[in-house]
Amino acid sequence: MDAPRHGLSTRLLHTAEGAQPDATPLTTPIYETSTFVFESAADLQACIDGTSGKYLYSRYDNPSLRSLEAKLASAEEAEAAMVCGSGMGATATALFGLLSAGDEILCSAAIYGGTLHLLQSFLPRFGITARFVDLDTLLDPGPALTPATRLVWFESPTNPTLRCVDVGRVASACRAAGVLSAFDNTFATPYNQQPLALGVDLVMHSVTKYLNGHSDVTAGALMGSTALIGRLAPARKLMGTMLDPAAAAAVSRGLKTLEVRMEKHNANALGLADALSADRRIVRVHYPGLPSHPDHAIARQQMRGFGGIVTLELRDLDAATQFFDRVQVFQRAASLGGVESLCSLPVMTSQYGWTDQQLERAAVTRGMGRLSVGLEHLTDLVADVDQALG
Repeated sequence: MDAPRHGLSTRLLHTAEGAQPDATPLTTPIYETSTFVFESAADLQACIDGTSGKYLYSRYDNPSLRSLEAKLASAEEAEAAMVCGSGMGATATALFGLLSAGDEILCSAAIYGGTLHLLQSFLPRFGITARFVDLDTLLDPGPALTPATRLVWFESPTNPTLRCVDVGRVASACRAAGVLSAFDNTFATPYNQQPLALGVDLVMHSVTKYLNGHSDVTAGALMGSTALIGRLAPARKLMGTMLDPAAAAAVSRGLKTLEVRMEKHNANALGLADALSADRRIVRVHYPGLPSHPDHAIARQQMRGFGGIVTLELRDLDAATQFFDRVQVFQRAASLGGVESLCSLPVMTSQYGWTDQQLERAAVTRGMGRLSVGLEHLTDLVADVDQALG
């Protein structure tokens, strides 16, 4: 008996949908679907039980994300990775996935502003205490740890002062005390620095920045052991911090040029910092690749390259805003890590809303201008800064 001919709407909804068995793509397709279909109730039950390997719902998992996570794990030489909708989404997933009421997190006072606000404004509502310490204390965190400390969160180079800490030393002290260590590797990238190899337990990236590299995607990631990432999976699932499949595909494409991009970022930033290091119009040039930098020896020891961020410290906020208003090749924008050069004022972006005491403790001044050095010709970048300084 012939199958009944379906109506137009039914045919348009269901004809030629789903995977094409004869198509073997070179790149991972974008699985832009919210849900996945099953052959039977038994097929669904096997998925729910975790015995079939099939996908259920894109808030839980998606093939496009799985492909990106494999690339990110490889980049950081991690057992596993997890991607989220933003760097702050990844940070929140890690903190809420690892901490409970009564726990304490020890954090560097020199930290990304969004992380600081999350620790200060939201975690206390759930009975989680955040304690901030200076870099000297962070170098030997053992005495600062308490029985309630469950996690130490830090970054190197720091944002925006570019101070560097001995990552291996901090990780070793945490491990000796039975405390997890979490590290923001956004500024350095896996090309320049390998925190997991230095003993850190969990690495976070704002993938929005260098890993994507093209200023067109917002994403975040966590990398670590299979067991640790597995502990965080329920938090991502229930909080809904999953990344969209199309964004995952864009990041996967960006990652393919990470090494060549970082080589150029490193070279341009070092060249710019060196050219400006003796300029008397600048109070201080912050860049770990300069021998004059207080942490240059540490940076040389644990970093392959010194990154693409240069921070200029000018005399005050007026001087910084005048500089900001005058740049031409550098674009006036928040964020960093794209192929184009950007200029931002930390007290108006990453450290916006910080008190004078918080700024002082993190060694951030109101006269700082943070330069994300892109892939333009170095002479054009040097000339632009020169004319912007007046």
